[in-house]
Amino acid sequence: MYVGEVINSADERWEIQFKGAGKTPFSRTADGRKVLRSSLREFMCSEAMFNLGVPTTRAGSCVVSTDTVVRDILYDGHPINEKCTVILRIAPTFIRFGSFEVFKTIDKHTSRVGPSVGNKEMLLQMLRYVIERFYPHILEEVEEEEERIVALYRGIMEKTAVLVASWQAVGFCHGVLNTDNMSILGLTIDYGPYGFMETYDPGFICNGSDNGGRYSYAQQPAMCKWNVKKLGEMFDLVVPQEKLDQVLEKWEEVYKKEYGVRMRRKLGLLTEDPNDSALFSSLLVTMHATHSDFTNTFQLLQSADFLEGYEAYMVYRSMATNCLSLEEVKNTLKPSYSLSDCTALMKVIDKLGQNRDSGYNPLAMYGIEVGTVIRDHQIHTDLEKFGKMHQDTRNQQCVDQWKGWIEQYKTRIDKDASNYTGDYGSARLKEQKKSNPVVVPRNHVLQRAIDRAELGDYSMARRLLEVFENPYELQSCTDKWMTERSVGGAAAVT
Repeated sequence: MYVGEVINSADERWEIQFKGAGKTPFSRTADGRKVLRSSLREFMCSEAMFNLGVPTTRAGSCVVSTDTVVRDILYDGHPINEKCTVILRIAPTFIRFGSFEVFKTIDKHTSRVGPSVGNKEMLLQMLRYVIERFYPHILEEVEEEEERIVALYRGIMEKTAVLVASWQAVGFCHGVLNTDNMSILGLTIDYGPYGFMETYDPGFICNGSDNGGRYSYAQQPAMCKWNVKKLGEMFDLVVPQEKLDQVLEKWEEVYKKEYGVRMRRKLGLLTEDPNDSALFSSLLVTMHATHSDFTNTFQLLQSADFLEGYEAYMVYRSMATNCLSLEEVKNTLKPSYSLSDCTALMKVIDKLGQNRDSGYNPLAMYGIEVGTVIRDHQIHTDLEKFGKMHQDTRNQQCVDQWKGWIEQYKTRIDKDASNYTGDYGSARLKEQKKSNPVVVPRNHVLQRAIDRAELGDYSMARRLLEVFENPYELQSCTDKWMTERSVGGAAAVT
């Protein structure tokens, strides 16, 4: 619900919205209410993201009502009454990519069109407003209107690339990356079934309804690019599509640059090297193979001495402490399909041949996602492998895998140091401390605050907000459990 705009003492314009205040003309069949658990998740995470340095909307307040609404939390036929809550959201604007879809031409899948399809003058009016209000430098730098719109599209593309690079660097997974959840200012918007990755897994899915992994951690850059492409299709009423496509061709270049900057900072590398991308990739492969915690991996690398006091084996052993044990690994491997069902379904999928790559899925009519079956097949393979393994073997494997990557990293650090003039050790540690959070809003951490708040005790929520004000520092109010992962637990209820 749009409330209005305010201009603060710094001459900044902020738009204010209520979320969860009740029905509006756009509520369709829903009641328009938000409940306490999802409100606290949005409130705490948006503030944590701001302090992590990730572009985001903000939360101004979170007000709990005595009113209740019925919600079936797990969609399992067990509805309960939950407290209604209203969030006050703040951002320079809440205009989204989806806002421009009122101009959408006919959809080949649904045959639907936007309510303002073909209304060129309205589109130009909206674009002029966005440029004047949020990209005013374009007015000074570009004279011709068509080129101004191209410059706007380029600005949105670049801000979006910065946003998703920031997400990837802190292990954040949004969960619902459709065009309506993408901000024209490159802000994190609409905190729903989000999650901070704990055990590193490129296929990490935080949205329980995303069976195919469309919005998984590894897919986020591609999905953001796709959404930028869809936005460009709305602009082609006033700009030739070729010009917009030329802008989008720069996506990979911009994203890789922004991601590389953040990863070098996290690893304390002060100079750029053409082999850095390979170093980053091999780090993630090692983290995945050893089931290492994402956030704590960088904390351990930050605390290790790779200079005068370097003791290789001590570093290997330290990194191995961040790996899951055999039993913990098996607790995290939870397939949706049984081994027999998965084997049978894989035979069907294998018969698809070239149609499989084209996206053809004859199993869709039965609600079966090919991606889920393939993922489950790998899980069963892993369960068999780990079931035959001894813990001592597992421990040695983790040490050996980290040894291989640490040796690469040490060579890179030595090269980095030789190209740097000044106090290299202090400079690299300074960058790492600004880039590697001690604490992030892990689901199990937020759930503790939610459970207490449901009983009327908001002390834990206030305490977490205090912790999230300085996520890069170990504070007196930061307990150890806030920095630890939950192994094999249930996903957060959103």
